[in-house]
Amino acid sequence: MSASTTGTLTVVISQAQGRNPTKRRLEEELAQALLAEPGISVTLVPHLYDMSQNHSGMQFLREVRGDLLVLGWLYERAIRWTLDRAGVRGRLAETLLRPADEVEEDDDDEAAAEDHHASGGIGSVDVPDRALWCIDFRASEKCQDFVNEIRRMRDAGAPADAAGFDLLSWISGSPSAEQLQRYLQPERLLEARRKSDGGAASLEDRAVLPEDTGRRWYPVIDYSRCTNCMECIDFCLFGVYGVDALDRILVEQQDNCKKGCPACSRVCPANAIIFPHHKTAAIAGAEGEVSGLKIDLTKLFGGDEGESAIEMAVKERDRELILDGRDAVGMSVGIRQRHREQMDQLLADLDALQF
Repeated sequence: MSASTTGTLTVVISQAQGRNPTKRRLEEELAQALLAEPGISVTLVPHLYDMSQNHSGMQFLREVRGDLLVLGWLYERAIRWTLDRAGVRGRLAETLLRPADEVEEDDDDEAAAEDHHASGGIGSVDVPDRALWCIDFRASEKCQDFVNEIRRMRDAGAPADAAGFDLLSWISGSPSAEQLQRYLQPERLLEARRKSDGGAASLEDRAVLPEDTGRRWYPVIDYSRCTNCMECIDFCLFGVYGVDALDRILVEQQDNCKKGCPACSRVCPANAIIFPHHKTAAIAGAEGEVSGLKIDLTKLFGGDEGESAIEMAVKERDRELILDGRDAVGMSVGIRQRHREQMDQLLADLDALQF
């Protein structure tokens, strides 16, 4: 079965980390259901956030032409901007199926949310004219809910003359066409994964499975919010951030990031830095803010000890510096005066609130 043919919606299932049986079951039920759907082509890739830029799964995603839907165990924003980082882009299309904690009282639709953040953000670059949907698997426990939403997307998608993509274009590339061919055989891939999970995979089965991935930790930039203020590059002392040829901030050395440390997200004035696996929803990519009044006041001040988000970020950074064999720097490095003035203003605003 071709992974993307003319007028076909390509659906990519980004697998959960580990072998959680409930998550595995939902992924497999959905893949099996979509295999029987006309106008839909489905495949599976490893966990989106864990794949390196040259992983065959990422290479496959970059080759897809036409409308694309990616489902994963991440917030929609985290999926979208992890894809963007890998060069997989499109016009963000409305998703009706979302986790309950992302549905806000005044929520209109995804386009409205995008316009709101894009008004101050520098935006993405080289965005092709195709629809891109991102769905968090945590939006429902029922396979049929996803099938119904995907049918809606297919019916609202590209016209019949939309471009597919050409497998022949991969032959001279790296990885080879043979490596990428696995993603064009979802039924065989599912079979091999089941055998691998049960410890009965043959050498032939293992050859079908994608390369292994390790669990990773690095920041993902939401360019619909990012204003290119460079506060993250000033604050981070581990060489994670850099700038591209257009003088735009980017995550340059992601593996320099210290596992578990989200400090740069706390100092970002635009709430544009995502750590998809952080326990705090706003840092992990939910629509809330990291340091604003949109979250409850304990998140604003960093926790039970009454620390501000900036103070908490400095402590997190100092801890990692010490573990790295370096000296703590406290507030003396990478903290702009704006942050101190902002906190003074927030405190004044809180004093003025009538509860």
